[in-house]
Amino acid sequence: MKYKDLFNEDNETIRERYELAMERIELILQEKTVGERLYPYFQSVVSFVLMVKNVVTMVEEEKLKTLTEQELKALNKALYNDIAGENYLVSFTNPTYACGQLGDRYGKILSFLFTELRSILVFAFENRLYELTIYLELFIEIYNYFEEEDDYTYKDVKRAVYDFMSDYCDILVAARNRELLDPEASFATDIIMNSDLNDIRYLYYFGEHITDNEIKTAKFLNSLSEEQVKAMADTYTEGYRMGFINGRKDLSKKKIVNIRYPIGFERMVYYAILNFKQLGLETTIYRAAYHAINKRQHLKIGYHSTSPNKQYDYDHRFDIGLFFDKAFQQRKIESVKLAYEQLKDNASVYAGPAVIEVFGEELFAPEDKKEAVKLDKRQQKLTVECANEENMLMQEYLRMEEVSFTIIAYPLPEIGKDYEEIFAETVKVNTLDSNEYSRIQQSIIDALDQGDYVRILGAGENRTDLQVKLYPLKDATKETGFENCIADVNIPVGEVFTSPVLTGTNGKLHVPKIYLLDLEYKELELEFKDGITVDYTCGNYSDDTKNKNFVKENLLYNREFLPMGEFAIGTNTTAYVMARKFDIAQKLPILIAEKTGPHFAIGDTCYKMSEDVKLFNPDGKEVVARDNDISLLRKTDVSKAYFNCHTDITLPYNEIKEITVYRKDGSIIPIISDARFVLPGTEA
Repeated sequence: MKYKDLFNEDNETIRERYELAMERIELILQEKTVGERLYPYFQSVVSFVLMVKNVVTMVEEEKLKTLTEQELKALNKALYNDIAGENYLVSFTNPTYACGQLGDRYGKILSFLFTELRSILVFAFENRLYELTIYLELFIEIYNYFEEEDDYTYKDVKRAVYDFMSDYCDILVAARNRELLDPEASFATDIIMNSDLNDIRYLYYFGEHITDNEIKTAKFLNSLSEEQVKAMADTYTEGYRMGFINGRKDLSKKKIVNIRYPIGFERMVYYAILNFKQLGLETTIYRAAYHAINKRQHLKIGYHSTSPNKQYDYDHRFDIGLFFDKAFQQRKIESVKLAYEQLKDNASVYAGPAVIEVFGEELFAPEDKKEAVKLDKRQQKLTVECANEENMLMQEYLRMEEVSFTIIAYPLPEIGKDYEEIFAETVKVNTLDSNEYSRIQQSIIDALDQGDYVRILGAGENRTDLQVKLYPLKDATKETGFENCIADVNIPVGEVFTSPVLTGTNGKLHVPKIYLLDLEYKELELEFKDGITVDYTCGNYSDDTKNKNFVKENLLYNREFLPMGEFAIGTNTTAYVMARKFDIAQKLPILIAEKTGPHFAIGDTCYKMSEDVKLFNPDGKEVVARDNDISLLRKTDVSKAYFNCHTDITLPYNEIKEITVYRKDGSIIPIISDARFVLPGTEA
């Protein structure tokens, strides 16, 4: 079945409700039945809804493809204009503006409502009238409350939101799960495989915010030869295949791969889809989540374009706090389980994600707004519990010990005038000789395997002073504590890594400036005791409490602590030189940045849910440091073993005074001294 026909039956079933809802909303423009203070808000929402109605008509009548590039550009601009750039300052989706205009009490919830309603734009482009209609009906219900000025309370409005989210949780969660596991339900795949990718009008068919990044990326890829683009796709899909081979996992048992990528790379993705088909895999490509129910804070997980406003994304990262309680947590888990159960056959043959990342956007340091929704302590605890339960269901249905992944990254045009040269350098970095790196990295591993612990000291303004305890080997002729990481799942090549022993891992990790998970951190500090974060802060704000909250919310995901899940030494000096040559070190994605110095991950180990799968380095030795004291809890209480996060924090070479291996007898082996590799065997 073609994607465009997938929802025909649902659309016809709901059509009468859709038309009645639109008729009622159109009448609001002619009414003045709400208070004067509220009137501009409802006018703004209705204006947006009517633009979406126009999109529904064009999609159903297949008129989008008859529009010129300029007409499509104008339509796209109109749909995102209210939240783009400085327009966001006077948008009712901005909680600060909404609270200022509507009062603190109603400002938050109405700002949330408008933000949730923006998701109907996605449903319009994807021809999904059911989800679109239920959101229209929610809007009408809340409008009706404000018409009855003397007969409603704030609790009535909040209850309407709560009931909607609870009643339709299963629908919204199931739709998200289907996009992950059902190749037929992949809207993006249909566009990629059936459009003329030389005609960049196709970019506007996704319904995402289209900027110069997407347009120039698509045009640049179109300027490359077919051989060059195929080579990019081959590097990407071969890394995925090798992940199964090196992990000793059976790819032949799998049938579905999930591609996650930034819009503009369709030409490369086109060939990747064909490559995956040759490997026996059908592709799903799901959109980054729009709903509070499905979002993971401000992160874009799935296909997406350049955000119209990162502050908008950040302001609404905890919108779920308006309705998240114990009952809703249970409802969410029931919905997730039901969604997996409905597609359990597909889930059992899911192979894992294949991810394309981008870098080069302007660094973003968010404003911490008091008007934005925050999670209280009870909700923080509940959301952590919910994430853990979802994680267990994912393990049960997707059989995470059998899946693999790959990640590769490329620059965006926004990186500046050297874009094409940086792109070429990135391709070079992504295709370095794995065999040469394997030999060099083996020299480092041979030294590390002699150690009791490693000491890492920062240089200059970097105040890092860490002691990382290493896994004791029973038989050094057959075992190793570090994985020799070549370019398979984790492109580019260039690191050796381990799961540190927590007891005995102590000290301070400090980075003067770093960009993590789309957010800038200044003077980031984490203090470890026996491998656990016992204190943390940053220098983003003048207020110490704000700094601690910023780290807790965005790096610890509202947990009280995280363990050190990984210690690694990056070896990709080619990437490091590229970063310095073009002055883009702060803009490199973690994927590349982690290869340009030592790094430390907080959260789960690299072997999450695959700890019992034996792994061997190219020299034949088994990598035995796959667990730590927390991941081992899976044997008694799996709910306490995982955190469902893993964030790498890298120290660039120029901020390193020393990385030294300490043997049990007190003798030492220097690996890096004053920013340079000094260990014999690492000269290259």
